Amino acid sequence: MNFPENLKYTKEHEWLRIDGATAYVGITDYAQGELGDIVYVDIDEDIESIEMDESFGTIEAVKTVSDLFAPVSAKVLELNPKLADEPQLVNSDPYGEGWILKIEMEDTSSVDNLMDVNSYKELVGQ
Repeated sequence: MNFPENLKYTKEHEWLRIDGATAYVGITDYAQGELGDIVYVDIDEDIESIEMDESFGTIEAVKTVSDLFAPVSAKVLELNPKLADEPQLVNSDPYGEGWILKIEMEDTSSVDNLMDVNSYKELVGQ
């Protein structure tokens, strides 16, 4: 299982890769492994903003549907266009091509509330 050290993590198994006020959001390798084969990522194409801890969409696997939760409050800049035709990218490359949202954070200090890699590993028993 892959746990990149340069990311922030949530208890809902999302990750945040930060570059200034801009960030990418996705689900962790652990989460995609637990869900199984991803068949659909459902996010409103007209979404303009997300609020910390609120659901912003769902991710559907063969056997289950799981809510996606916002790690921070932010303006949505982009949805990953590749996921419409290739949702399995979340399985094959969860920290790269399988990202879900590109955002602009409202308050960059809000990432201080997220877990570092060691805290996340502890959460999932690694």
